Amino acid sequence: MKLLLLEDDDLLAESLAESLKDNGYLVDLAASLKAAKSLMATEHYELAILDLGLPDGSGLDLLAQWRKQKRSTPILILTARDTWEDKVIGLETGADDYLAKPFHEAELMARLKALLRRQSGQLSQVVTLNGVSLDEAGQRVCLEGETWRSLTATEFRLLRYLMLHPDRIHSKEQLLEQLYALEQDAAAPNLVEVYIARLRRYLGKSIIQTRRGQGYFFASH
Repeated sequence: MKLLLLEDDDLLAESLAESLKDNGYLVDLAASLKAAKSLMATEHYELAILDLGLPDGSGLDLLAQWRKQKRSTPILILTARDTWEDKVIGLETGADDYLAKPFHEAELMARLKALLRRQSGQLSQVVTLNGVSLDEAGQRVCLEGETWRSLTATEFRLLRYLMLHPDRIHSKEQLLEQLYALEQDAAAPNLVEVYIARLRRYLGKSIIQTRRGQGYFFASH
């Protein structure tokens, strides 16, 4: 699951990106409005974390522009502006949540997970579909009636993305975009096949299916 982080403080951005990675997310970093606009126009993000005070303008203006364009990406504002008036303006401009700096990492992660669950229609941290349960907090999976199995970070990211977008065909290229951030070295497309094969060993071939010449999908029933 890929997120966009718009933050011009390099140390905070790198620290936060590392924390998000530890929690199973991929992060593309942007330090300016211009960079964020470019990334949002070319990449698909499940959620964006937005600072307000940027070197080339206000994050609120960018937020208003995205909402005017009918972008429904969940937006969490993360800023040093902590008055109730600032929060009201941010939420009324189109933000889905607002968190002031300094913040506790656990609270940020909880808010992100809540926004993503709301976006996907899930009400708990355990996603259950077609007899498969995925525990987002523990990064583990189980089939109905069986014991939990721990997943690697990449297995978890891939399975979570497929389960949150069931019955939709995803090409290898689309899945790679969700597995690897932009600053990482380009990965070989056959890595997707490797991780799909691993997940099928855990879940069975009928759960994650192949559409020849098009890609893979998680069967919801």
